[in-house]
Amino acid sequence: MNNFTAVKVFSATKAADRERLGEVITAWLEANPSVVIVDKIVTQSSDSEFHCLSITLFYKQPEGYQTRTPTRAAPTVEFKRPRSSLS
Repeated sequence: MNNFTAVKVFSATKAADRERLGEVITAWLEANPSVVIVDKIVTQSSDSEFHCLSITLFYKQPEGYQTRTPTRAAPTVEFKRPRSSLS
């Protein structure tokens, strides 16, 4: 996997939320024009009742840049890679 500094996970279990997941991701990308997507993973999981779609974006961001989440976006999870003091 390419070098990345943060990870953004978008996921939805309800059909209507899954249908608009692309719009949610597009809004986040438009709100964060400085991020550079370096990789992605699309995951689907299901059981007898529920279907979950997750799209994980691995990205680089400029030093000191804070990402923004649009106010009407679906809940997401974001992880940032800690800086290594060894680099």
